[in-house]
Amino acid sequence: MKVLIVDDVAGWLRFHKNNIEYLNINNIQIDTAENASQALSKIEVSIDEPYDVIFTDMQMESNFLPKLAGEWLIEQIQMFDEYKNSRIVIISASASIESIAKKYGVSYISKYLIRNSDSEIYRQFFE
Repeated sequence: MKVLIVDDVAGWLRFHKNNIEYLNINNIQIDTAENASQALSKIEVSIDEPYDVIFTDMQMESNFLPKLAGEWLIEQIQMFDEYKNSRIVIISASASIESIAKKYGVSYISKYLIRNSDSEIYRQFFE
């Protein structure tokens, strides 16, 4: 199983990675990206072996305004047929995550909720 975590804050990247590793999922490969542009590069390089789950923040670099960087990234991912079976999960403190998640048919979870939960909250995205 391949996982990509995208967030512009190093502390959040470590937090998500540590919590996913704690689940002890067999044969998991976890990659990280510090912004949407870097994530897209990793997604393109992995086109023949797509990520199974992609966790992305919404508010990162401002290059894509008026869209949030994470929203732009979701649009890019969904253009690849190879990623049609990949699960995309927004993890953000943005107030608009629910509406963005509904717009693109992806999952979401608030950083406020995840910060106060244990690692089991991630398990649902690997079932």
